[in-house]
Amino acid sequence: MSDAPRASRMPVLSGNGGPVGIVEWFHPGEHARVTRCLERMRALGIRRLRTHVSWAEYVKQGGQDWYDWLLPTLSREVELLPCVHFTPPSLSRNGRTSGAPRVLKDYPDFIDHLIDRYAGHFDAVEIWNEPNNLLDWDWQEDHDWLLFCEMAGAAAHWVRHRGLRAVLGGPCPTDLNWLRLMGERGVLATLDAVGLHGFPGTWDTEARSWQGWPALIRSVREVVREFNPSLELWITETGYSTWRRDEAEQVRRFLDAAAQPVDRLYWYGLQDVASHVAVQEGLHFDERHYHFGLHDENGTPKLLGRLLAEGGIEAARRVADAALPSPAIAGGFKPALVTGGAGFIGSNLAHRLLSSGENVLLFDSLARPGVEENLDWLRRRHGARGRLGVAIADLRDTAAVAEAVRDADSVFHLAGQVAVTTSLRDPIADFEVNLRGTVSLLDALRRRRERDHLPVPLVFASTNKVYGDLADIPLSHNEDAYLPVDAALRAHGIGETRPLSFHTPYGCSKGAADQYVLDYARSFGLPLTVLRMSCIYGPRQLGTEDQGWLAHFLLSALQDRPLSIYGDGRQVRDVLEVEDAVSAYLAARDRAPAVAGEAFNLGGGPENAITLLMLLDEIENLTGRRVRRSFHPWRTGDQRYFVADARRAREALGLDRPLPWRTGLARLKNWIETERPHLVRRHEAAHPTIEAALGD
Repeated sequence: MSDAPRASRMPVLSGNGGPVGIVEWFHPGEHARVTRCLERMRALGIRRLRTHVSWAEYVKQGGQDWYDWLLPTLSREVELLPCVHFTPPSLSRNGRTSGAPRVLKDYPDFIDHLIDRYAGHFDAVEIWNEPNNLLDWDWQEDHDWLLFCEMAGAAAHWVRHRGLRAVLGGPCPTDLNWLRLMGERGVLATLDAVGLHGFPGTWDTEARSWQGWPALIRSVREVVREFNPSLELWITETGYSTWRRDEAEQVRRFLDAAAQPVDRLYWYGLQDVASHVAVQEGLHFDERHYHFGLHDENGTPKLLGRLLAEGGIEAARRVADAALPSPAIAGGFKPALVTGGAGFIGSNLAHRLLSSGENVLLFDSLARPGVEENLDWLRRRHGARGRLGVAIADLRDTAAVAEAVRDADSVFHLAGQVAVTTSLRDPIADFEVNLRGTVSLLDALRRRRERDHLPVPLVFASTNKVYGDLADIPLSHNEDAYLPVDAALRAHGIGETRPLSFHTPYGCSKGAADQYVLDYARSFGLPLTVLRMSCIYGPRQLGTEDQGWLAHFLLSALQDRPLSIYGDGRQVRDVLEVEDAVSAYLAARDRAPAVAGEAFNLGGGPENAITLLMLLDEIENLTGRRVRRSFHPWRTGDQRYFVADARRAREALGLDRPLPWRTGLARLKNWIETERPHLVRRHEAAHPTIEAALGD
């Protein structure tokens, strides 16, 4: 194995102390997981990896073969720091992997073997892991640490003799008396670096054991300087568990660690521990163990993982800096709370509120890629006036929800998981965000009324998906569109008397939330209103395939990207420009007592009903380009026809007639080209005009 080359790659992701690494433990047979982790590290720009080499696993049947594959595979892509620990039980004094070897020299001999066999694959070796953790080192059987000092000192001496750097495994929590003992016993003098472990906010609580990184680093430097002034300090393991769904806090904790004046930083870890996997203490012994990843169990990036992949530490810092205190705290005037306030409708609604002189508190997890652009826009337009507050938080974080509701004088509940496709991939997350998150918000309002005797109005963004696939409605089908056979339905659309019928996990979660809102209004006398929306479009829409299909179609045409159409394109939808939708939300809030406990359909109505093919024709007229398209089977629960009968909403809320859809589409195109030109990649020579394409 000694002749295997190790790739030399410049690290990309760096903090104040230099390149940032990742901590990830691998076990025999996890070939696919290793491959996925390397792919994620490439995407994140991380070129350092701390992983363990288990002495106990190595000596098992097949163990050497596993490491013969693992270490060269890793070192071809990353700078590797192997942490060598876990005594084989057959060689251990207590019969467990945490025990000292009966022959202490066996441990440095094993490291010598690794250096010979994997020469060139790493240039530093970490001596053990968390030696004051009983699961890693049985200090009760080595109460004066003599065995550990002899073993670790000999291993470190031999590592340096072989021309590699020796790193002492970080204790957790940091024990200054233990470090001083290591110095007095001569161990620190044999080392190149000392590891530090710290998990502020997760294992280390600010109220007791955690005084902050600067104080910890200063204290450690004072101890080790006496014994080895040239020792480097490495944070060999730190992280933050998002078990409370507080992903923004993970961003802040990462930035804090990355800002420290240490020589290396290793962050734990890439992906959450799978729910079926037992940690050292046992299966789900402590839920915090399972949520340290930059990605969740299914591989979906959390906020920190997404930001680092998109723009590195600077992107994470911009988002962390975007959090602003509630304007009720700064100016004393209670804000309108807009959940999902950085999203498409939420940012337009917040802009209207702020422009009219109201205070606004945005509540948004920023989970959806691109919404931070909307947040930046709102901060540029309104942040300096002290009337905009930003809470970067998740609906599943009940403490954050309660804090946001505490001072609100009204609530617009727009946050949620918005895609049918996503709900089919991860129905549990869809349920937790859309239903559990909504109930948490409603109950915070209930408790607010009990506390302050103040009924706070809420307007909830529901969906036309609560009516199911409408398969029982007889439709006529011609070359242009699916239309109801019933003349009244064709003239006015689907009304609120239509029975609810939930299809797909998304329909179930939104429909159940819709009903909870109405029942909380009835049961607790709260002024709550539901708007069941059709297709809303307009400026600040992301235009991704699973959300905002009108903007997605237009953006695809402007970028000359092919479109996927599910079904035959003759399905009918009514569309409503976002400014008309914002007017409806404000009217529902302002008329809360009169419309409490009511659900209204909100859409463009029959005058703004279009098919997908009609939209493509108009886009081709606007852009002068042929829109490339492909057709695919119908998706589960897809409605061939939905047009909202919005007459009740217009009458009860005093709404004007909606903007004609062709006018709105032209406005959206102009907004994209003037305010989001980076989304449009024009290469005119490569884009045939409609006439040229037809001529062919």
